[in-house]
Amino acid sequence: MKNTLVDLNNYLFEQLERLNDDSLTDEQLERELKKTDSIVKVGDKIIQNGELAFKTMQHMDHYGYNTSGRIVPTMLGVEKDWDK
Repeated sequence: MKNTLVDLNNYLFEQLERLNDDSLTDEQLERELKKTDSIVKVGDKIIQNGELAFKTMQHMDHYGYNTSGRIVPTMLGVEKDWDK
């Protein structure tokens, strides 16, 4: 797994597909449910962290900090300068 929000979204959908597998035994399903719970908890923290980075960027933009060479944090999955 890579480290972008797009990758997280893809990983969550992959897990959803595993949960929807009708061939899972009760034991396998229980294991996948526990795994899903952990993935969701970690995913929520990653999303909260991304939201904080985005809000920080908005705040800096609003108040004119670092107006030259503004770079979107790589954790948001965008790899370009806003000024280009």
